[in-house]
Amino acid sequence: MSSLGVAIIGYGLAGSVFHAPLVAAEPRLRVAAVVTGSAERAEQARREHPGVRVLPDADSLFADMSGIDLVVVAAPNRVHAELARRALEAGAAVVVDKPFAVTAAEAEDLLRCAQATGRILTVFQNRRWDGDFRTVRKLMADGALGSVHRFESRFERWRPVPKGGWREVGGPADAAGILYDLGSHLVDQALTLFGPVETVYCELAHRRPGVTTDDDMFLALTHTGGVHSHLWASAVAPLLGPRFRVLGDRAGYEVHGLDLQEAALRAGHRPGGGEPWGVAAEADHGVLGAGSESASYPTLPGDYPAFYTATAAAVLDGAPVPVDPAEALAGLRVLEAARESAAERTRVAIGAAGPGSD
Repeated sequence: MSSLGVAIIGYGLAGSVFHAPLVAAEPRLRVAAVVTGSAERAEQARREHPGVRVLPDADSLFADMSGIDLVVVAAPNRVHAELARRALEAGAAVVVDKPFAVTAAEAEDLLRCAQATGRILTVFQNRRWDGDFRTVRKLMADGALGSVHRFESRFERWRPVPKGGWREVGGPADAAGILYDLGSHLVDQALTLFGPVETVYCELAHRRPGVTTDDDMFLALTHTGGVHSHLWASAVAPLLGPRFRVLGDRAGYEVHGLDLQEAALRAGHRPGGGEPWGVAAEADHGVLGAGSESASYPTLPGDYPAFYTATAAAVLDGAPVPVDPAEALAGLRVLEAARESAAERTRVAIGAAGPGSD
C-alpha cells in the first residue's frame, strides 16, 4: 500500500491535537516531518511520532522536501496563505487549517496557484464530521424536518478569564477573534447545509478585560433559498444554548452539548485503537418532533478520521478532496461581509464578487 509522507507546519493545539493524530490514524499517511520553533513541542513530536524529522522553521522544510508528499499548514492564521502557496509551488499537496486565509483575495490567489501547479488543495473544516452535524444532514436528506426555514447554531463557552495569546489580542491581519475562529466553523456548516448567502448581518463585541478583539458574536445569514441561519459564538456565555436548533414545516430538531471528538483527542485518545470513536452517550442525544410529539433521536458517530481518509484518496486515487477550497473561499466572503456589517451596523449584501452594503 502506498504511503504518503506528511509534514505538519506548526505543533500547537491544531498541529498536535487535531492533525497529527488523525494523520497517524490513516494507514496511507505517516507523520514524516514536524515544523516547530519550540524545543518543548519538538520533544513532544519526537515522543509521539518516533522517527519524525523535526525542523525549526518552514524555510528548513522547503529547503529539503525529500519524502514529503503532503504539507499540513497548522501555523497561526496570518501565514496560512503564504505557507500554502510555498508548499504548492514545492510540489506538495496541501491541507490548510481553518480559516483558509486571512482574506478572500488571498484565498483566490491560492486557488489559482493550485490550478497552475496541478496540486491538490483542501481545507480542514473538521466540524463537517461532528456527530451532531452529521445527524442534521441525515435528517434533512431523509426529509424528516420537511422544508427547513430556520437554522440556529452555537459555539458558546464560559471563559471569563482570558487565556492570552494572539487570538485574543491580534488584529485583522492575524484573523484574530472569535468570528474567524469559531465563526469559520459556523459559517461553513450553514453554507454546507443551505448554500449561498444573499445578506449578512453581524454583531461583534469584546467583553473581557484585556481582550482587544471580538470574543462575542451574533451572525444572521439569509440564504438565496430563503433559509435564515442564526449563528452565535461566545467566550462569555454563562448559560449555554443548544448546539443546534433546526426548524422545518414538518418537525424540529434540537441538540445540546459538543461533539466529543475534540475532548477525546485532547485527552490523548486516538481513533483506530479498537474502541468506539465519536459515539455520543444516549443521554446526550437530541430531540426530534413537533409540539407534544417529540422523542429522543440518536446522534450519529462523529468521524474526524474521514477527513484524512478522503485526503489520502484524493492524492493517491484521484478522488474528490474532502473540502473544496472554493467552498472555503465562499465562507471567507461571508466572514468579510460580517466584519463590514458589524463595523457599519447594517445589513450587507453579498454576491460572487464579494460583500457590498445593502
